[in-house]
Amino acid sequence: MASSKEFKTRDDWRKEKQLDEARKAGTAAPLQDEDGRDINPHIPQYIAQAPWYLQRENPSLKHQRSTLGSQVDGVHSWYARGATAGTASRKFRKGACTNCGAMTHTVKDCCERPRAVGAKFSGSDIKADEVIQSFRFDYEGKHDRWNGYDPEMHRGVMERFEKTDELRRKAKADAVETKFKKGEEGGLAGGDKTADSDSSDSEAEDGEGDKKDYEDSSSVLHSKDPRTRTTIRNLRIREDTAKYLRNLAIDSALYDPKTRSMRENPTPNVDANDAVYSGDNFVRRTGDYVTFGQAQQFAWQAYDKGQEVHLQASPSQAELMYSQFKGKKQELVDLQKEAVLKRYGGEEHLVTPGSVPLGIVQTDHYVEYARDGRVLKGQDASKLVARSKYEENIYPRNHTSVWGSFWENGQWGFSCCKQLVRNAYCTGEAGRLARESILQEMRDQLSSAAAAAASAASGTSTTAPTTTTAATPAALTPRGEKTAEEKEADEAARKERLRVAILEEERKAGAYVEKDERKRGYNSRDAHNAHDVTEEEIEAYRLTRQRTEDPMHAFLEKTRKNQAESEEDEDKEKKAGRGGGSSSRFEEKKKQKKRQGPTLHSSDSSSDSDSDSNTAKSAQKKKKRKDRKQRNKRRRKD
Repeated sequence: MASSKEFKTRDDWRKEKQLDEARKAGTAAPLQDEDGRDINPHIPQYIAQAPWYLQRENPSLKHQRSTLGSQVDGVHSWYARGATAGTASRKFRKGACTNCGAMTHTVKDCCERPRAVGAKFSGSDIKADEVIQSFRFDYEGKHDRWNGYDPEMHRGVMERFEKTDELRRKAKADAVETKFKKGEEGGLAGGDKTADSDSSDSEAEDGEGDKKDYEDSSSVLHSKDPRTRTTIRNLRIREDTAKYLRNLAIDSALYDPKTRSMRENPTPNVDANDAVYSGDNFVRRTGDYVTFGQAQQFAWQAYDKGQEVHLQASPSQAELMYSQFKGKKQELVDLQKEAVLKRYGGEEHLVTPGSVPLGIVQTDHYVEYARDGRVLKGQDASKLVARSKYEENIYPRNHTSVWGSFWENGQWGFSCCKQLVRNAYCTGEAGRLARESILQEMRDQLSSAAAAAASAASGTSTTAPTTTTAATPAALTPRGEKTAEEKEADEAARKERLRVAILEEERKAGAYVEKDERKRGYNSRDAHNAHDVTEEEIEAYRLTRQRTEDPMHAFLEKTRKNQAESEEDEDKEKKAGRGGGSSSRFEEKKKQKKRQGPTLHSSDSSSDSDSDSNTAKSAQKKKKRKDRKQRNKRRRKD
């Protein structure tokens, strides 16, 4: 058990293990420590072995014993509250509290009220030093709840109680004397009666006063005896017969006065139905206690038979298994009963004669009927049905059925008139027939329109008039939908708006390129067109914006530019062919190019502007780098 670090061979470990087993068996002498005391061989190694930092070679248990010894203070030692060490100093001392002038604490830990002018600056009213004590208690001293309590502190409580009691007696004596004087002034007639009434009144007042004092001193409601001034808890009702008076025989049930319990039945000869008290164990044979005992017995029996069930560990599983067991057991009993009745008969003898039907029961519901069967008082039992918290049988707006009694195409309605609108008035059978006729007419029109469209597509037109055929699709178009002609017109208008928006976007792009972008104001583009952006403008911007990250950007721009120029040339040639020569057309083209200037989609102009911007940026970077080097040189010189 020593903490030596000598090397041990396998034989040494085996011999040490055998010796340890022999010591535990008692065949070998136990190990002894430095003081010659035996060490229990059954003590675990992690307790008997000393830690490595204690450096102990011999076996010992001193590291498990307390080293405090006599250094621990007793339970009667406590701090001196409010004690001071000598008189206060007249001058402020260095290191003292700047608020009160004591040397035993700082201004942060000072318990006095903060002064307007501290003792450090005023030099007056310097407090004495407190007595600082430090105790070293053991476990009992730390956990002693009465440690530091002075019994003399309770003397003040006793004195205050005695003074209060004396004043109460004096007030009662004065009240009795006053009443007695009033009785003498009233005359000698009826003096005995007055004296008796005075004595009874004084006793009643004493009781009332004590009761009032008790109610004031305690908020807990208990029974109190005004004469003995003692509180009685767990008081039984005085009208009840005591348990030990039920049977005065010597060999009767045992009564425990401390717990006020009598477990056995004191009157075992009395019938259980007539017995008033059957002992405290009576509750253990009634109610859920019996069911719990049966479930516990089932769990034990099931566990003995190999089932993994435990009533306390898994009560839900045990309850489920017990209920299944009872069901299967009842099924077996029923099968056995049926088999016996089938074989021997006698089922008619199992029916109890004169049994009351289930429909005839007693209730507290009072109903008074007339001779003709009308209900005079109360409510008819046949109408006493459970109703919902919602209103029922409500027929609004002259309907004969409730809302929700009709369902069609995902909508609720009334079944009386087939209306699908909740606030609609009932139109009755006529409204329902009119609705069905309108629906049938619409179905016929749709079928005829579909047949006409199919015949027109196949090329075999019917001999019907053209006016009727042309008017039928428009008339049969559902509400909210457009015809094919209207859709084509809308598409053409949308394309025209898109073309105008593209031209406007190109014009804006050219105008902005001519200006200096660095001098453009914030949100200056929105200042010219203060209106909501339309879908055509968004589409035009998406089509005309430059995508510089696209590898085919330059090629596409050049192709689009050539295509636009060729279209313009063709338009001008057409115009010139009507009234002008080729030379005038060429001059007109040159003038127009000079007037337009560089455009946004020109690849040459964009490349020139990009090169100019890159040159300016590189010049700015060189200038910044040169300025930075000069600043660093100045700092090194400084």
